[in-house]
Formats: sequence, structure tokens, C-alpha cells
Amino acid sequence: MTSVTYRDAGVDIEAGDALVEAIKPLAKATSRAGVLGGLGGFGALFDLKAAGFVDPILVSTTDGVGTKLKIAIETGIHDHVGIDLVAMCVNDLIVQGAAPLFFLDYFATGALDVDAAKRVIAGIAQGCTLAGCALVGGETAEMPGMYAAGDYDLAGFSVGAAERGALLPAGVAAGDAILALPSSGVHSNGFSLVRRIIADAGLNWGSAFGDGRSLAEVLMQPTRIYVKPVLALHKAGLLKGAAHITGGGLPGNLPRALPEGCGAALNGPWEMPAVFPWLAGAGNVAAEEMLRVFNCGVGMTLIVSDAGAAMTLLREAGEAPFLLGHVTDRPGVVIAGQESLFA
Repeated sequence: MTSVTYRDAGVDIEAGDALVEAIKPLAKATSRAGVLGGLGGFGALFDLKAAGFVDPILVSTTDGVGTKLKIAIETGIHDHVGIDLVAMCVNDLIVQGAAPLFFLDYFATGALDVDAAKRVIAGIAQGCTLAGCALVGGETAEMPGMYAAGDYDLAGFSVGAAERGALLPAGVAAGDAILALPSSGVHSNGFSLVRRIIADAGLNWGSAFGDGRSLAEVLMQPTRIYVKPVLALHKAGLLKGAAHITGGGLPGNLPRALPEGCGAALNGPWEMPAVFPWLAGAGNVAAEEMLRVFNCGVGMTLIVSDAGAAMTLLREAGEAPFLLGHVTDRPGVVIAGQESLFA
């Protein structure tokens, strides 16, 4: 009787080993002060004292990329979803005043495609470099029968730290200015609605968007990583609070950075990537729903008392901030001119 191997059951140990060897230099390139050792241990070690912290509070986040991965799988565009994965985690750390320290990933698939997986993880390493954090480990799970051919899923986990007295939000009050940092596009939220709009319109990922790019090229723009400019603003003592605009949009995320009893008055319309008016028109999506699902051109909001000084610093950091509105003494987010945002 012929013996059965793990490979016969659909799991290729050699492919997994090959992937680990391929990504070791990618992870090593992200190393930063505080990292002890490299890939290969049962756990990753990090020395907060060596990273320069005196009395730190740890902040942890986890997230995924969502159904944007369906487009990556269907088009073979695997190079940027790793950046999305990192961005969705580290952008949530910085709004609490924490500097990202290290990152771990979980890559799950039915049958390991080493080339596709390496491209995904190369994107994760690139995202970590942009965020200034180290890729210290992860897990590659090959699970035959759990995923259709070619499918994979991603999850990310990040840990950051802030000195005890530097956590955000802090001191936010009515009258404070709300600044916006632009998004690169849809980022990594709302793709179930995006996919429905594309399907209902009878289009595909290769369809022309209208500016020389395909729909896939427009929609697969990676989520922006805002770590360096936001932490620079915080270090300068100019940042009182921030909100990463993800699922829930401005109405759902901005209140998370506001004290009880406060709200926000936002001034529309503002300039946004053309993909948002296109989605609203192609899918007949109301302005209220667009604002509730997508970032609509605002990837990060920053609450400051000195808008002039903050905008100067952000511009020097290469950003293009704009004044979005102000904090009010009434709960809720009111957006003036929202009906004309997608015209």
C-alpha cells in the first residue's frame, strides 16, 4: 500500500519553506531599533528601552484588506495589498499618539502560490518601511478545501507605543480646527459595494475608467500610510486628536476622536479623487450613503488649535492638507454642501 504524504493532501511543505527563505531579506530590511533576533523563532522579541521609550503604553491593532482582495486575485495585481494591510493597522495606531513598532501578518490560502505570496509579503515589507515599523514575523497557512483555487486572505497585527502622557485624543474642545489629509482613492473599505456597482453596470476590471487607466488600476491604488507626517505633528505639540477615515466614513469615524457632547461641522464640497463621483453616478448611490461607506477623498482628519502652524508643518512634510471644518459643542457630524460633493 502506497503511503500518503502531506503533499497528497494538498499541503506543500517545501513551498512553504521556499517562501520563508524568500521573505527573510524583505523582513530584515524593515528592522528598527528595539528588534531582537530575526525570523524563525516561535515568537518575536522587542526591547522598548532600546527603542527609546521611558514610560510607554502599548497600543495594538488588527485589521485585514477585505474584499479588495477579490480584485487582486481576479486581476493578478498582488503587489500593493500588503501596503493596504499595514496601512489599515498603523493608521489606527497613530490616531492614538502611538508610534508603530512592529508588525505581523497572517496569510491563508488553499494551495500556496509562492510567487503571488512573495509579491504580497513584499508589499507588506514596503508598508512597514513607509510606517517605520519592523516586520518581525507572521504565519502562512495552507488549508486545502477552505479556499477556492487561487484565493487567499490576509490579516495584520501591529503594536505601537506612546509615552504615558502623550496618548491621543487630549484636550479637544469646541472651536478646534479639523484638517484633512487626502486619500489616494477608495483605500480598503467599501469594496463589496464597489464590486456590486461594477457588476450591475456590466463592466469588468479591464474596463476603461476614462483617464487612460483601467478600473482595476484605479481601484487598486494602495491605502496611504500617514505615520510620518501625523507623528511629526504630534511631536511638535500641535495635534490634539485624529481619526482614520475607514468603514463608516467621516460620520462614523470622526466622532471617535471627539469628547462626549462634541460634534463636527464640515465644509463641503472639497476636492476628491474622480473615482468617488464615478462610483456615485455608476451605482446611483446617494451622497449620504457614499459618505457613510467611503472615505470620499479624506483619508485622515486631524484636530488642532493652531491650524496655520499645523498646515505649515504638514506641507513641509510633503502633505497637501486642507481645512475641513471645526469641532462644535453639539453631537453629530454635519456636512454642509454634501449633495454637491459628487456632482
